[in-house]
Amino acid sequence: MIVAVYPGSFDPITNGHIDVASRAAQLFDQVVVAPVQTNSKSSKLFSVEERSQMIEEAFAHLPNVRVQSFSGLTVQFAREIGARVIVRGLRLISDFEWELQLAQNNACQASDIETCCLVTSYKVSFISSSMVKDIAKNGGDIRQMVPANVAERLYKTFGREMR
Repeated sequence: MIVAVYPGSFDPITNGHIDVASRAAQLFDQVVVAPVQTNSKSSKLFSVEERSQMIEEAFAHLPNVRVQSFSGLTVQFAREIGARVIVRGLRLISDFEWELQLAQNNACQASDIETCCLVTSYKVSFISSSMVKDIAKNGGDIRQMVPANVAERLYKTFGREMR
């Protein structure tokens, strides 16, 4: 059985993340979507528990996708759960340099764990969590960018009405 881990902040999960994880679920026996508890990015809008719940709701229809948060190095977490693959998504050319550097650093730490980069569908390649949060905060329509449960939670967080 090949287990893959898809790590990220997922603050919040978007349709772009869902695209990558859903396609990974077709390639691997099990995909663990793994929201990181802490990382170098700015503070999170949602707690790891809230992010995990939103992710679980988004993937309830896929039996081979599960959610497990982690902290520390991704390769250490991958080893703990028996993952042989780290899944990453590529949206734009600007993502490539970061993802290449990350994959090479992970390979230095764990040469037995492979990195698999999936290019997001052109239909969702423009979506980013930070843009979704900004649009929701300012009353814009995010319903085509995130699952309904996430849109509802974002609008509520920002004191906005669901459009």
